[in-house]
Amino acid sequence: MRILRVCALLPFLFVVQLNAADGVAAGAFIVEPPTLICLGFEWRISGDDNRNSSVDVSYRKAGESEWHKGMPLLRMGDERIFRPDLGLEYTVPHGFAGSILDLEPDTEYETRFELRDPDGASGETVKTAKVRTRGEPKAAPDGRVLHVYPPGFDGKKEEPSFTGLKDAYYGSGRGDWSVVSERKAQPGDIILIHAGLYKSDRLNYSDPLGIPFDGTYVLSLKGTPDRPIVIRGAGDGEAIFDGNGAHQLFDVMGTAYNIFENITIRNTNVAFYAGRKEVDGAVGLTVRNCRIEDVGIGITSEYAGSHDFYIADNVMLGRDDPHRLLGWYNPGIYGANQLTSFYGVKVYGSGHVVAYNYIAYFHDGVTISTYGKPEEEQDRKAVAIDFYNNDIHLMADDFFEADGGVHNIRIMRNRGVNAGQCGLSAQPVYGGPAYYIRNVLYHVATGRGLKFQVKPSGLIVYHNTFIAEARSGDMSSNVHFRNNLFLANDAPGRGIFGLATATSYSSLDYDGYRLNRNARRQFEWRAPAKGVARDYELSRNDDQTFDSLAEFHAATGHEEHGIEVDFDIFEKLTPPDPGNPYAVYYAGDLNFRLKVGSRAVDAGVAIPNVNDGYDGGAPDLGALEVGAPEPHYGPRTQTVRKK
Repeated sequence: MRILRVCALLPFLFVVQLNAADGVAAGAFIVEPPTLICLGFEWRISGDDNRNSSVDVSYRKAGESEWHKGMPLLRMGDERIFRPDLGLEYTVPHGFAGSILDLEPDTEYETRFELRDPDGASGETVKTAKVRTRGEPKAAPDGRVLHVYPPGFDGKKEEPSFTGLKDAYYGSGRGDWSVVSERKAQPGDIILIHAGLYKSDRLNYSDPLGIPFDGTYVLSLKGTPDRPIVIRGAGDGEAIFDGNGAHQLFDVMGTAYNIFENITIRNTNVAFYAGRKEVDGAVGLTVRNCRIEDVGIGITSEYAGSHDFYIADNVMLGRDDPHRLLGWYNPGIYGANQLTSFYGVKVYGSGHVVAYNYIAYFHDGVTISTYGKPEEEQDRKAVAIDFYNNDIHLMADDFFEADGGVHNIRIMRNRGVNAGQCGLSAQPVYGGPAYYIRNVLYHVATGRGLKFQVKPSGLIVYHNTFIAEARSGDMSSNVHFRNNLFLANDAPGRGIFGLATATSYSSLDYDGYRLNRNARRQFEWRAPAKGVARDYELSRNDDQTFDSLAEFHAATGHEEHGIEVDFDIFEKLTPPDPGNPYAVYYAGDLNFRLKVGSRAVDAGVAIPNVNDGYDGGAPDLGALEVGAPEPHYGPRTQTVRKK
């Protein structure tokens, strides 16, 4: 009888254990560094084996009564990112992550998060936090003003005056005395660079600018958030720093809260060198309203401890051919595959903002360092990074790369025209979310509007307009598409959409597709078998192909509300010429606005904190809502010639 009683209890015990594993337990809650318009959060959990827990998000300005609904946090965990030839192997920890978007700068918000699970939730399941967004960097109101003039200036000077930047920044001299720094600038100082040409003769031992032999300004002083050190064009004409062919012009790797604004930088391989992996980096670097031209790299840092950069309203021009689209993948065309310029901006670390820049004639536009497996320390991960409202023209490779990002990478409201390889890249992302929201892409020569490589995980693709096919390449996981437009340009043999996903919980719906009239197999699909959560052993032999959206939906269940569209959804927009993949197009000639009453209007789904306030019965597909103002792309402070 005793044995029978024990056996009778076994099914009950098994059910209890199963429910315990399916229930969720709350763990550590992390508030990421705020940016100017976004807040990011992470919440570790255990349990929830059946992945049906969720986190509801709400927020409001401090002191207000009405709460606003945010996007739910993204559930993540057990997704793998790996590349055996590099020894890369990473498994995403269990938890949630996500952002609250498009807030006001320098404003305190109350945020609320509620963890739910139908199988039960334990621990502290409601979290609240008061977080203040960052304000735009600004000079101290009572800062000391130092005046810098170029060598040979013979006009009237404002005092205190200095010859060249190093004289004011360090108080250093020439020759052997160029490293003496007995009269350093102090936090709060404003160094005004008066009009003229600052071009060293770097092989002159007694160069008056004090940067002999290598021609590099090695700067290392530290301001504070409230009292930065400001290096600013004085406003009496163009202040030009000419590198005279130096490899690096400004080495700011050891600085904290230095601001560079209203100056021109040219004729150097690297304009701003701000960090080397595992060595050192900058904190609070601001480069604003500058013109950076004839350079190989605009701004770069690959140091995990770098944080809180603000790169905004700049014009950055590389050295690539401005009249031809060069693809790195095709060395036989116009001498391609030879780097004349590398990238406009590359960052790693946290809290960076790259916004409202015009970037042209580089290999890549704006990127995160591919870096490798994330550091274990929370403050050394690539999190809370914003790329928004940038205007990118003529890249040999990609417009934007989230490569190396970990959580809360926000790529929003950018415009990219002419890319040789891919539009939006994730190569890889280590858990996400990486948000790609309301970006406009036109003319990607390979047809790869998306590049999901090295098994990226946690990709949110909402409200983008792709005038290019979207075939992602390598396998990805935990990927979600909503309210996008994908329009093919009839290049022979290229279907409109292809995705290989290792996770059954990836999802696609409410997207619009213009099929390629010169291709069969419009949709390529690879995913785990029914009932399998993750499968990383899938190969191209497991690919399914479909000739229509209806076939794709019938076989996969995805895109229940997806529609087929054509170029008549736009007010006036023609596709790139499929017979001339190396042609160059100009943003000023293109109109991405939807035509009132077209199939793409009111065809989307409501997403809180993404398309609130839409006009009509439902949100429109693509990047631009009918009746809403078009985003401002590129600098707000400079006129950029777009053609």
